[in-house]
Amino acid sequence: MAGHSHWASIKHKKGATDVKKGKIFSKIARMITVAARRGGGDPDMNPRLQLAVSKARSVNMPKENVERAIQKGIGVGGGAELFECLYEGYGPYGTALIVEIVTDNKNRTAPEIRKIFDRLGGNLGESGCVSWMFEKKGLILVNSSNLSEDEFMMLVLDAGAEDMQKVGDTFQVICPQTTLDAIKKAVEGKNIKVETAEVSWIPKNNIDLDEAAGRKVLGLLEVLEDHDDVQNVYSNFNLPQSLLAEVQAER
Repeated sequence: MAGHSHWASIKHKKGATDVKKGKIFSKIARMITVAARRGGGDPDMNPRLQLAVSKARSVNMPKENVERAIQKGIGVGGGAELFECLYEGYGPYGTALIVEIVTDNKNRTAPEIRKIFDRLGGNLGESGCVSWMFEKKGLILVNSSNLSEDEFMMLVLDAGAEDMQKVGDTFQVICPQTTLDAIKKAVEGKNIKVETAEVSWIPKNNIDLDEAAGRKVLGLLEVLEDHDDVQNVYSNFNLPQSLLAEVQAER
């Protein structure tokens, strides 16, 4: 089975707090625009757009913002051209990082990302240097409070999941990309709120970090996540339970 990195649940909680700053709206708008450009402006016919719109709704992004982003994607309303990039590299203590970028200026973004890696103990590498350590899978996150782990596991496995584990206060469900929507609907059909449903880079194996190492790696990942052009950061580490609980409680 693929690994269940602690960063997946941590960055979701971080995203929820970023809504207060409005930054997440801008990032999701870019996500919607790119999805609409690639697959058309109808969410029912474009699974990638459907996921992006669902994410917008989960953070209460205004409907007019969503519609405006879709219109840009299908060529209405102008706006700068957006480019998708995938950066790979290493963080402190040998952790592997994949950074998904959407930018209107690759010549500006690349040196800025490299500078963040260099400043915080990482090393931006060449394409393919760490992606072989990950698999592209569907990922669903659900708050584990008031849910039976055994019953929830049976629900998602029956709906097509490959694996489910509890990480801190979150159930992480991993599935093939093709069953992501079916599992999401099965969970919501039981009146269980889905916190996140997305296609994600899932690590095949994880590195166990102690508290000091964990804080250093989190420092790099959080600065990357704060960059306006960064859509997602994926990594392959586990934190000690005491630090995981502390970080989740802060979000």
